[in-house]
Amino acid sequence: MTQPAPEWAVRALSGVYDPCCREKGISVVDMGLLRSVEMRDTHARVELLLTSGWCPFAARVLTDVADAINAEPGVESCEVEVVWDEAWTTDRLSESATRKLRFLPDPVAVPDRDAYLSQQRGDQR
Repeated sequence: MTQPAPEWAVRALSGVYDPCCREKGISVVDMGLLRSVEMRDTHARVELLLTSGWCPFAARVLTDVADAINAEPGVESCEVEVVWDEAWTTDRLSESATRKLRFLPDPVAVPDRDAYLSQQRGDQR
């Protein structure tokens, strides 16, 4: 079982964004991409999950994560690895990210789904 990331690493990575979610203000932490951070002396090892193996921005995210961790006191080097033995799912999203990514209102807030969808599409009845 993977240990939770140290608080200092979570804080450092809370300002790192997947380019697809930057405009919504959803960090790699809120996306649930951060799997673990392990320190050995002054070397950090970060494990990330990706939402897709086809992510065109993976290299950018890896660089941004390494830069944020390397900027922390006591860290002299950082290795970031994408792990594939666990699939990313929407269960990993923070509550904040879930709210920001919700395209439809919570189902309990819409008593008549068909009428709501019709209104959103601009249907004339």
